[in-house]
Amino acid sequence: MKKKGSVVQLDRISDFGSEGWRFESSLGHLLLFFFVIFTNLSAQEMVSKIELSKEVYETSGLELVGNNLITLNDSGNPASLYYLNYNGGIIFERNFYNLQNNDWEDLAADDKFIYIADFGNNFDTRDNLRIIKVPINPENNSVDLINFNYPEQKDFSFKQQSSYDGESLISYENNLIIFTKNRARKITEIYRVPKEHGNYKAELIGQIDVESIVTAADYDAKKRLLVLTSTTDFNEYYIIKIKNFDILNLDNLKFKRYKIPIGKTQVEAIKIINKNNFWITSEAELFGKPMMYKISLK
Repeated sequence: MKKKGSVVQLDRISDFGSEGWRFESSLGHLLLFFFVIFTNLSAQEMVSKIELSKEVYETSGLELVGNNLITLNDSGNPASLYYLNYNGGIIFERNFYNLQNNDWEDLAADDKFIYIADFGNNFDTRDNLRIIKVPINPENNSVDLINFNYPEQKDFSFKQQSSYDGESLISYENNLIIFTKNRARKITEIYRVPKEHGNYKAELIGQIDVESIVTAADYDAKKRLLVLTSTTDFNEYYIIKIKNFDILNLDNLKFKRYKIPIGKTQVEAIKIINKNNFWITSEAELFGKPMMYKISLK
C-alpha cells in the first residue's frame, strides 16, 4: 500500500547559551523535507529464530565487531556488554564496574571504538544524557564520556508522552547520529554530536515523519543504507529501510516500511547483514524469553 508523501517542516534552530556546552548551530531559514512512505506488509520472511540467554533478557542494542555480535541490557541492569556468536551464545561478558547503566539503549561502532547510548529518557526527566566511548579492544576498558543535551528542551517535568527520549544511535563519519523516540508526535528528530570526549549541545539537523515511534537504528556506510525499527502501538513492530541516506541531503528521502513477522514483542535492536537481511533482537516479555531473529526483506 502506497501512502502519500508527507511534508515535514523544520523550524529555525536558535543558539542557547550554556556555560560548558559547545557544538552550537543555528539555521537562518526554514527547511522543508519531503518523505515518501511505502508500507509493505508481505515481502518479508523470518529466516531464523534463536533463543538468547536470560542474562540478556532486556536486550536493547546490537552491533557487530569482528565475528561477534554484541548486545546490552537497558536501564537498571549491570554495565556490561555481551559478546555473542551467531547461534546466540554468550562467549564473553565485558564488565565496566566503574560505570552505571542509567538507561543503555543502543550500540554503534567504528574501526576503533564502541559507542554505548546511555540516553534513554522515558519521561523527559533526565539531565545527564551521554554516550560512552570505549575501545574495541576488550582488554582495554578505558572510558570517555560524550555528554550532551537537547538545546530545544526547556522543560524536564514528567511527561507520559515524551519528546526527548532516544533509543537509536549510529556512527556516521566523524559524528554520532541520534534518532529520537518521540511519542508525542510519532516522528524522529535527527541530532548530531561529535565522537570526541566533551560536553555538547546536540545539533538538530532534521526530522523524519515516520508516523511511528523509533526504537533502534543501524547504518552501513558502504551501502549508504539506514534501517530503523519502530512501532505505532507497542504491539506490532516494523523495519524502516532508507536507501541513499545522507545527512547533508535529507530532502526527498524515500523509505519502505515492513511489518516484522514475529507477533507481539518488544524490538529495540537491529543490525544490517546485507541490503536485504538483518538481525533483530527482542526483549523477554512477561514469561517469555529474549530472542534473536534473522529477517529477510525483498
